[in-house]
Amino acid sequence: MNKTPFEESPNSDNEVLPEYDFDYQKAKPNRFASRSGKKKLTVVVLDEDVAEVFTTPESVNRMLRVLIETMPQTKGETA
Repeated sequence: MNKTPFEESPNSDNEVLPEYDFDYQKAKPNRFASRSGKKKLTVVVLDEDVAEVFTTPESVNRMLRVLIETMPQTKGETA
């Protein structure tokens, strides 16, 4: 069988080619990222004893929502 050009890598030393050398100092944030419609994710670290009771994100969120409903609202807040 003949070798095809794809079997031999032009860059056999596994070095990054100069055209792929990315300058991170010139990078800009994605201006469309906030428009993606994805929910904002906030990470919170639970203490070990709390994590033993609330083992899933859903259980934590459910209980926090119940707690929020029981909290008295101040004058300027609306739910």
